[in-house]
Amino acid sequence: MKFLSLALCAVIALGGEHALADTWAPSRGHAQMPIWPDKVPDAEPVPGPETAVTTSHLVAGRHYVAVMNVSRPTMTVYSPIGKNSGAAVVVFPGGGFEVLAIDLEGTEVCDWLTSKGISCILLKYRVPSEPYDWHCRCRPDNLVTSTPSLQDAQRAIGIVRLHAREWRIDSHKIGVLGFSAGGYLAAEISTNYRHRLYAPVDDADQESARPDFAVLVYPGHLATDNGSLNPNIAVSSETPPTFLVQAEDDNVDGVKQSLVYYAALKKDDVPVEMHLYAQGGHAFGLRPTALAITHWPVLVEQWLRTIGILPHAPR
Repeated sequence: MKFLSLALCAVIALGGEHALADTWAPSRGHAQMPIWPDKVPDAEPVPGPETAVTTSHLVAGRHYVAVMNVSRPTMTVYSPIGKNSGAAVVVFPGGGFEVLAIDLEGTEVCDWLTSKGISCILLKYRVPSEPYDWHCRCRPDNLVTSTPSLQDAQRAIGIVRLHAREWRIDSHKIGVLGFSAGGYLAAEISTNYRHRLYAPVDDADQESARPDFAVLVYPGHLATDNGSLNPNIAVSSETPPTFLVQAEDDNVDGVKQSLVYYAALKKDDVPVEMHLYAQGGHAFGLRPTALAITHWPVLVEQWLRTIGILPHAPR
């Protein structure tokens, strides 16, 4: 299967990038919080120190930032602007489980969500995450038992639920939104939430890690070479309602990723809505273009109203 990290390719193959800082930091007024108060479970060595790099690759005429070598995962909470709907979304940037496209598929997403009255929790999860490397023999037979990024996702959702009242969030309206590899992580947490993959740390780990809804944008890693669903994604009737966005000309992960997941969700009668566009490619984020796919956020907003997460717009 051809799984590429678009962000990593840009960092390695192009020569115009430069480091922004030793580590990534959110804009002024927002603070990162570590999701693990002490020891990070199943910690693995990374190639070097955490670094934020501006890539030479352009998306809609602008560069984007890739974060590399994340060994201490964090979450940053962005509060709604204006009226608070009570809904919250944990955002998983993509990057092939090698890097994180932290602005293109992270902070820019939070800008959109908070403008709609939705709390946004940006998860800087661990990368690189070796078990996901489909190009080597290091991948274990069962990713679910050794998934650092899934551990981080489970932990983050538990923290959000624990602090829901304090952060003015409805604990029954907490969803996930992921891009590319982050889309896979959104599917993974949607189907692997019952049992924590680490020893409980505190009260956050007593909270449910199940998202109330999920949005997957050009997801990867969901289909095997023979076109079946990745066996580590155990779809059931309890998988949360899901929204899929996909371009048919995606030449990185390919359209079959979304199609296979959509079929699995339909088979188990999971409420699912999919929007398949002829053009759009991969890793377009929310940056506006002349293509029809650029309007996918509006469709997500409408969908969130239909499933009761956002209030219906006044007529």
